[in-house]
Order: sequence, then structure tokens, then C-alpha cells
Amino acid sequence: MKIGCPKEIKPQEFRVGMTPNAAQEAVARGHQVLIESGAGIGAGFDNDAYVAAGAQIIDTAEEVFATADMIVKVKEPQAVERKMLREGQLLFTYLHLAPDPDQTHDLLESGCTAIAYETVTDANGGLPLLAPMSEVAGRLAPQVGSWTLQKANGGRGVLMGGVPGVGPAKVVVIGGGVVGTHAAKIAAGMGADVTVLDRSLPRLRYLDDVFGGTFKNQYSTAGATAELIQDADMVIGAVLIPGAAAPKLVSRAQLSTMKPGAVLVDVAIDQGGCFETSKATTHADPIYDVDGIMHYCVANMPGAVARTSTIALGNATMPFMLSLADKGWKQACQDDPHLMEGLNVHAGKLTYYAVGKALGIDVVSPNVVVKS
Repeated sequence: MKIGCPKEIKPQEFRVGMTPNAAQEAVARGHQVLIESGAGIGAGFDNDAYVAAGAQIIDTAEEVFATADMIVKVKEPQAVERKMLREGQLLFTYLHLAPDPDQTHDLLESGCTAIAYETVTDANGGLPLLAPMSEVAGRLAPQVGSWTLQKANGGRGVLMGGVPGVGPAKVVVIGGGVVGTHAAKIAAGMGADVTVLDRSLPRLRYLDDVFGGTFKNQYSTAGATAELIQDADMVIGAVLIPGAAAPKLVSRAQLSTMKPGAVLVDVAIDQGGCFETSKATTHADPIYDVDGIMHYCVANMPGAVARTSTIALGNATMPFMLSLADKGWKQACQDDPHLMEGLNVHAGKLTYYAVGKALGIDVVSPNVVVKS
């Protein structure tokens, strides 16, 4: 199979869809790997590293898309890239379709087959291709939040760990999954007073058993959230409903109950955001003010630490990428029901229920299209 990896063109996205190690593995299995020139520079991989791995360097994205049977990326294809997709081509990347009707429409129109990293599952009910980036984003969230909290950036001017005689910042993390757990660990490590909210009692028991004393946890209700954010210096939104739009857990009206200069960090922004006032931002212009509350809503947070993120993502995606290349997408999905969960689009049909529900589009079962 011809596997193509174009350079990411989303603003300030420095990750790359394939590492040289992944390219080497694919070439060793008899596949042809096509890398757009300069695709790996942002993550610290130059063209020579890919050539040494056996890959071919291609001058333009247009040629990569025109030649490859499978396109491997990091972020969802941008509008100009979606025009280059063709019928029968396989796209393997993050998609986050539920809050993005334009992208969904374009993918359906293209006739391609699109498998989304974020909806591939595992035997434990986890999301193995989302987890590494969730870990990165979770660990980044208190870091970028503490920067936003500085007075020069519009924040309250509160130090995360305080100093002797002055209390620490109060941080509320909404969601106790992968993002929330890593965010809470880092925020607590910075010395903040941290409370994690979650609706799963087993998850809260786990957090208490493993991290008891490091940070607090509380059952998540609308009332508990409303009460805690009033006293918070920072609120980190870390909720996820796989493949679906994120629920809005803090309304604009509630901003008036918060402390002026408090910070909202919305890690769920890829799925539409979990605060009513969230809108996607970039690393070039990451924060904005709504009613005196600072918002950090960068849609590709892990791109800020591109080398770490690229290697972590590549470790997770490589086995699936090789399976798709070795077997073709139909056989690979038939052999692995967890990979089947990643199928979102095929030949003009939507195949993921949560996306269809969010966008009001009819859905065809992935089992039906695989067997057709």
C-alpha cells in the first residue's frame, strides 16, 4: 500500500502523522511511504531521517494526496485538504466530526473512507489513540492555565502554589478521566488546592484510592459545579463523550458568579467545548476575555510540545496503521471490532451514531458497510 503523510497545515500545528520509526516499520512490511518534504521538522524529524527509514520525500501535499492509498495525519483535514481527498481513499487521523458539520459534509462528498483516532476503542472500554494526547493535554492544562492566571495576561494574579502565609490557587477539574486525572496531578504538584468532579462513583473511588490526599474529589452535579466555580481561580474542562459534542457545563450567566480574572481552560474544545462561552483559539492567540473571565481554548494543545506528542501518538497509532496497510481497511476492521469503532465515514455514508445524532444525519451501521 502507498501510505502518504502530508505536512500539517492547521495554525501552529507542529506534530506529524508518522515518525521515522513508523515509516521504517511500514517499509519493512513492503509498503511505500510518501512523506511531504518538511512534514516532520516541527517535531524534530528532518527529511534525512525519513529517507534513512526508507520513505520517499514528496515535494507537495497535492502529490501526496494524489498518489497515496491511505493518508495518515494528526489533525482533521482542513478545507483545502478535504478537496484533495478522493473516492476510495483511506483517511486515518483525528476527526472530531460532531461539532464540525462543514468537515463532515466534505468528507461525505469526497467518497473517502475515514477512520477517526478518537473513536477507536480497546478491550477495557478506553480510547487508546486519544489517551496519549489526553495525557499531554491534561498535563499542559494547569501549565497554560497558570500562565493565563498571571495578571499581565488578564488573570487574577494568583500563584498556583501560593507562598508561606498566602494560600494556593483553587483549581476545579470537571471530569475525572484521562485528561482530568493528569490535570489534577500536575495542578496538585504545583501546589494548588484541587477538586475533581465526576459522575462515576467507581471512578471517584479509584481517584480516592490512588490519589487520596493529593487532591479532593466530589460527585458532579449542576449544583456542586455552580458552587465550586464561585470560589475557583481556575476551572479545567476535561469532559468527554466519545465522538459526540461536549456538554455545556458552565453557562455564560454563571461567569458573573466567578471571581474576576478567574481562568477557564477548555480541553474539550475539539468536541465543541464544555463551557457555553468557549470558542476555539490557536497558540498564536490563545486567550480571550468574556465578562472578566479569561478563556484558554486552544484546539490543538498537544501541538505545543510537538516532539513528545508526535512520538506518543505514533506509539499508539502505528499498530493500527500497519494493520490497515497490511490487510486493507475492510479486513482490518472485520478482524478488530475496536478498530471498527473508529469508522466514521465510508463512500458518502456516515457510520458513527454519536456524530449522526449531533448533526441530524442518517447513520449506516459500520458492520453493514464493511460487509458490503
